[in-house]
Amino acid sequence: MDIHQILKLLPHRYPFLLVDRVISIDKGQRIQALKNVTINEPFFTGHFPHRPVMPGVLMLEAMAQTAALLTFDTMGVAPDDKTVYYFAGIDGARFKRPVEPGDQLVMDVSLERAKAGIYKFKGVTRVGNEVACEAELMCTMRTVA
Repeated sequence: MDIHQILKLLPHRYPFLLVDRVISIDKGQRIQALKNVTINEPFFTGHFPHRPVMPGVLMLEAMAQTAALLTFDTMGVAPDDKTVYYFAGIDGARFKRPVEPGDQLVMDVSLERAKAGIYKFKGVTRVGNEVACEAELMCTMRTVA
């Protein structure tokens, strides 16, 4: 899935769109996507000026956006302007390695459970072979007025 397809599914836009490409999807099971991290990211000017590091919460957000793409593919739907995909919870978040400009994040997200409109995922983000972040994510879709 390229950036054009991602833009049709996710409402996020620069500077908050954190998925550049989907590498693979196993419908209803797992997805692998990537985010190219560049020095041009707006958060690097303040986090930290002397040693730029991607904020951990943005790695979690990148995994959640990846999870949303898996959900939409699994359900066979594209969200409309009245649908929002929200975090419902984050458990066991661990940050193992700093992510710096020039790194490429590879997000592996698997669907663990879907019940009553709540989706639970296991996500691992890597740079090369090193784990940068891992967490269990819970997300839900809601209709807004």
